[in-house]
Amino acid sequence: MSSSTNTFLPSGAGSASTADAAPAPSPHGRSTTDQARGSDSGGSLPNARKLASGPSADTLDATPWAASAAPAQRARHLSAETALQTDRIGGATHRLSSLDTLESEAIHIIREVVAEFERPALLFSGGKDSVVMLHLATKAFWPGKVSFPVLHVDTGHNFPEVLEFRDRTVERLGIRLVVGSVQEYIDRGELSERADGTRNPLQTVPLLDTINANKFDAVFGGGRRDEDKARAKERILSLRDEFGQWDPRNQRPELWNLYNGRHTIGQHVRAFPISNWTELDVWRYIERENIELPGLYYAHEREVFRRDGMWRAVGDVSQPTEKETVETRMVRYRTVGDMSCTGAVESAAADVSAVVREVALSTLTERGATRADDRISEAAMEDRKKDGYF
Repeated sequence: MSSSTNTFLPSGAGSASTADAAPAPSPHGRSTTDQARGSDSGGSLPNARKLASGPSADTLDATPWAASAAPAQRARHLSAETALQTDRIGGATHRLSSLDTLESEAIHIIREVVAEFERPALLFSGGKDSVVMLHLATKAFWPGKVSFPVLHVDTGHNFPEVLEFRDRTVERLGIRLVVGSVQEYIDRGELSERADGTRNPLQTVPLLDTINANKFDAVFGGGRRDEDKARAKERILSLRDEFGQWDPRNQRPELWNLYNGRHTIGQHVRAFPISNWTELDVWRYIERENIELPGLYYAHEREVFRRDGMWRAVGDVSQPTEKETVETRMVRYRTVGDMSCTGAVESAAADVSAVVREVALSTLTERGATRADDRISEAAMEDRKKDGYF
């Protein structure tokens, strides 16, 4: 089967300036900025929380967050989270919050994969999980830039706002974007439209072809175990065979946080650094790191119609039938996949803090509440993953 790979290389992508250099280490091996920071996450990363959401790396302010935050804000930040680990350095006790621990684990996994594999890539759709993943990658390699490309499979039914955010983000960070197009496969007759109109299940073939064409041997994904039963089964490093398929009965143990990336020619590995995160963890991290997201994630007025218990947006690829009534409602999206299968939820959460409170009270996972493609069968996600899906 032929492959379809388009490469987007933003203009103006250059190396970071010397002003972005990390603070000089002290005689004890820790930078003076890091010593002043104490227990804050990010180590000696100067203002790292702004890397994936603020201006370009060349214009970052090197002032640490801890030095500029109000004492009351810092006190609330530390007291609101349970300390999971303690580390004694120089006689001082340094606490790691739950978010610090998750961030540290994710950064460790990203660095391990980049060190062990030759051609990694990161799946980046512009959705919240992939945005958090890219933010973690920028922190993992600060003050250098992310050295591997990001990969997106465009269904042709994506939200325009998300595609605009995707392009703007990779251009700002100076990262290469590789795109596989479902529409091109349909135009060539290699894929056919489904009767239900959704293109999400059609992403598998373009994804595998793009991975093979670029010889990617490791692909980072933003899958989390709390999303779906199939994703709960998967290891952090998940081997795919020569056909890109996953066998849930043949997985490698990952004791003591040791990850086995061994593979043969033709095989590749999917890596899931935020496997152990929940939706609430993701939103709390977005709030803490001040990460920018597409506006669809926050409450806004939109024309919608009710179908299968979900509010579908009115658009070129999502039209109501004669029996479905179009209404204007205040909604937001918990996930931003294919427009033809992704539903909105009624919400008044217009900022990050409000979303955090809303997610904390939710009793449904984001996919269970808003993704029609996961309702095709009880094992819909697992069936797609076995074929090579994300």
